[in-house]
Amino acid sequence: MKLTYEQKLKAYEEWKQGLKSPYTLAKELRVHVTIVNYFLRIADRHGTEVLKHGKNKYYFPDEKLRIINRILIGNEPIKSVCVDEGLSNYGLLQAWIKSYKENGYNIIEKKRGRKSNGKESKEPRAASSGDQRLEGEELETRNREQIYKKIERLSSRTRKARKEEIALAVSELRQELNCSLRFILDTIKTNPSLPQINKSDYYYWASNHIDSDLKNDELMNKIIEIYYHHRGRYGYRRITLELNNQGFQVNHKAVKRLMTRMGLYGITPKSKYKSYKGDFNGTVDNKILVKTENKATFIRDFKTTSVNQKWTTDISEFHIAAGKLYLSPILDMYNGEIVSYVISSSPNYEQIQEMLSKAFNKHPNLKGLIFHSDQGWQYQMCQYHKSLKDKGIIQSMSRKGNCLDNCVMENFFGKMKNEMFYGHEYEFTSLKQLEQVMIEYINYYNTERIQVKLKGLTPCQARYQALQLA
Repeated sequence: MKLTYEQKLKAYEEWKQGLKSPYTLAKELRVHVTIVNYFLRIADRHGTEVLKHGKNKYYFPDEKLRIINRILIGNEPIKSVCVDEGLSNYGLLQAWIKSYKENGYNIIEKKRGRKSNGKESKEPRAASSGDQRLEGEELETRNREQIYKKIERLSSRTRKARKEEIALAVSELRQELNCSLRFILDTIKTNPSLPQINKSDYYYWASNHIDSDLKNDELMNKIIEIYYHHRGRYGYRRITLELNNQGFQVNHKAVKRLMTRMGLYGITPKSKYKSYKGDFNGTVDNKILVKTENKATFIRDFKTTSVNQKWTTDISEFHIAAGKLYLSPILDMYNGEIVSYVISSSPNYEQIQEMLSKAFNKHPNLKGLIFHSDQGWQYQMCQYHKSLKDKGIIQSMSRKGNCLDNCVMENFFGKMKNEMFYGHEYEFTSLKQLEQVMIEYINYYNTERIQVKLKGLTPCQARYQALQLA
């Protein structure tokens, strides 16, 4: 089924606003999810106008050759190149490559206008014929000069060219000059000052590199799918775990290398709301600090062996043009799960009390739990102290001006804001819309977002596993 520009544009806007996933859109449009993922990626990269081009956009022969060489010489994945170049579909590039090989590694430009009457020659005409006009010694001299220049640029005073780089340059020269491998290697040998490579080294590198790319093509497409499904929230570590969960046996170093090559990077943290307004005799000791063996220094101990042993809380501000919202969550240090939370238009004590009520209703037996926070004014109030004491909970507070004592909670806020808020502030037209997206993210965080420290499990899966083992 061929999709119209209007269908693609509507699907892109719904995906960008977080209303629908690529899988939901594919089901509604009755196409495969890879098709949806593809046009979402090119629209996100080049703007929605690129969806209009389709087959009507004309590519000059030199443009085609440059794009084809990224595949044949640069050994880049077809889908990644298509997204980078903004091609309407990757089948178009596959057709170019097929035609290029069938016509003796020449770009054939289709004639426009009326068809010929059959009297004209049917021999294919190459797009560039400048080099073909040069004959004999003149052509050979020019080719040698180009080889010298290209190979000489690989090394510098501080760095020696690697075999892989020389082999790649030789491959490019074979395509650019239409020369034999023997001629290029013999030309390099005539100048001892150039970085050298022999025939066996060239074939060793070329065969291993090409085989590796063919083998990694499926893996790279899967990495792209996971990356865009989670909207850039996963870095190489979490993507490695997700790949392992889906049956791919791959090392995190390989995933990092492939992601770097495709220009895919996870997003990272920024700032926070501060609720500290001074000490009015409501602070308590920091139960997270423990003495080392020599009893001369302290270390922060966030370790737990099961759920409901150590909780932490804080408040963070989300500011958009329509106003501000304040998120107050409780996080379990064991599995990073958000136990309960309240979103309010102002950071008042009613928000804290409602958050505690939700948590206590969910987990009635919390005796001996250490509940950690910073020295925010809400956590210094007598009502707060009493609420925890009545449940047998041990209250703990960070030291004054030391945000590292509450870094577990700050880490969550950093992840959340970078993955759903920063860079999207002006997309929210109302506080209600922002609140809905925050609720959806917390649900996603608890039930879908895997964590490295949990060995590829989500917080809810880790809680269930801990309770089964208890």
